[in-house]
Amino acid sequence: MATRLGLGLPQMRQYDLGKDVPDVARTAERIGYESLWVFERILFPEPATQGLYGIEGLPWPDQYRGVADPLVTLTLAASATERAALGTSVLVAPLHGPFQLAKALASLDAASGGRVVAGLGTGWSLDEYAAASARPFEERGRVLDEVIGVCRAVWGPDPVTYDGEHTKIASAVVGPKPARPIPILLAANTRRAQIRLVDRADGWLPVGMGVEQITAQWRALRDLAAERGRTEPLRTVLRVNTQYSAKPYSGADRRPFQGDADQIVEDLAAHAGIGLEEILIDLQGSTRDARELENVAAEVYEKARAAGV
Repeated sequence: MATRLGLGLPQMRQYDLGKDVPDVARTAERIGYESLWVFERILFPEPATQGLYGIEGLPWPDQYRGVADPLVTLTLAASATERAALGTSVLVAPLHGPFQLAKALASLDAASGGRVVAGLGTGWSLDEYAAASARPFEERGRVLDEVIGVCRAVWGPDPVTYDGEHTKIASAVVGPKPARPIPILLAANTRRAQIRLVDRADGWLPVGMGVEQITAQWRALRDLAAERGRTEPLRTVLRVNTQYSAKPYSGADRRPFQGDADQIVEDLAAHAGIGLEEILIDLQGSTRDARELENVAAEVYEKARAAGV
């Protein structure tokens, strides 16, 4: 069975949000992409408290100076498409009020005919937490737990009740309801996060950093699921952040998904062999505009399918 392929939508500063998102979404669906995805970066700190991903000295990409809101972006894509799933990879859950986030996702799912996939994480940016989170960075795991609980409650039958650490819903009718149960997928890089995923989520959102690493992580996650008695399969969506170039990258230091379309497809084929269900291909960071993004997306898709991905 072929691996499902998804495409990252154009959110970065070089794109025209109102025009490019619907255009790229329509084109991606026509090409054959089965899902459309967004990520979340709420600000560009100057100077930054920490490097990118919390790595000292690693600069933030200049494109992060203007990343569009993920749910606004997905709403634009929903209005321009009919079939493609609409996913977040990821929403930084603690930057949102749990109830408001649950209701927004439910509304989008109802409006789109049941196409939302809620990918959630805890994030890493201290500057973003200082700007937007009502809870300190150190409590991020507990906040994510509450977000998951509130979402499950709000998306469930009325009357909705929830008695959490910070969210209290006495008894209320909350609508609209999702068109179908919204799957929750989690990023999980620590043992505690993996336990949360196995116990409370529908699937896993890894980032493609190399076949050996992802294979080992996937094996460990399945072993943990068996250890904890989980019988329901875990859905998997692999995010790949490409570094596209028109010409092949010839350096010995080439990283996964770096280079021209043929090199990206070679890496896609290798990662597809792991057995994950879906791969999200994000090209937006290295294309100049929406037309180039569409052209490269079409080339990668066609070559990937020809290669058996």
